Parts: sequence; C-alpha cells; structure tokens
Amino acid sequence: METMQLMLVDDEERFLSTTKKLLEREGYSVLTATDGSQALEMLRRKRVHVVILDVKMPGMDGNEILVQIKRQYPMTEVIMLTGHATVASAVDGLKSGASDYLMKPIDVHDLIAKAEEAFSRRQGLETKIRVARMRHLMKSPREIIQEN
Repeated sequence: METMQLMLVDDEERFLSTTKKLLEREGYSVLTATDGSQALEMLRRKRVHVVILDVKMPGMDGNEILVQIKRQYPMTEVIMLTGHATVASAVDGLKSGASDYLMKPIDVHDLIAKAEEAFSRRQGLETKIRVARMRHLMKSPREIIQEN
C-alpha cells in the first residue's frame, strides 16, 4: 500500500518547520514550500498526494496556487489552511477544488485526520479509474462469444 506524501505550503517558516517535525514524528513524509512557485516546482518533480496550503501568502495567494495545482495535478488533494478565514475565501477555495478548509492554529492530530481523509478519497478515485480502465480493456463474455 502506498504511503501518503504530504506537502506543506506556507510563508511562515516557523509554522512550516514545527508542523513538519510534528508530522514526521507521527511517521509521515513531508515536503515544504514557502511560496506557490516553489510548491509547483516540487509538484513537477515529486509525487504528492495531499497539499496543505496557506491562503494568505505574498505573491501568489493560496487560491491562485490551488487553481494551478488542480489544473496541472487534478488528483492531488488540497486542504486550505488559514488564520484569516473569511466565508468568501472559503467558498472560493472549495469551488476551486479544495477538499477542506481549516483554521490556524490547528492541532496536528486534526490536521492528520483531514489529510488521511483526503488521501483515502484520492485512493478511492484511483481505484475507480483503474477498474474503469480494466473494464475498457477486457471484453465481456458476450463480446467473446459474438466474435466466434
């Protein structure tokens, strides 16, 4: 079974380092990025299952990065994280494909639970895609009989 690869994207380096250490202590593999450009570059090079993305960052904000991630890596689950939540930004994020929206400060175990939910959802979609591909490749008994 594949293990979950997480990516934290936040311009607050102290939050990144602390959260990364806490997640790694729990046995998770964690990449970090301090801005959207760095996150997108890492996604090009590494397989990431769940991105935990801060909304408020200089340059590209979280919602802009979310749109880019979902356009380029549609199977990657994205959880939005913010200390400055507004209803409008939450709605924008969810409409753009975020799987959840969480408020800072967050307990690491709550973050893990949300990331595990997102990873499980992704695995379910991947299984459905594999089954659909296999059905497309395999012939039904009726098709085999009709060929003979």
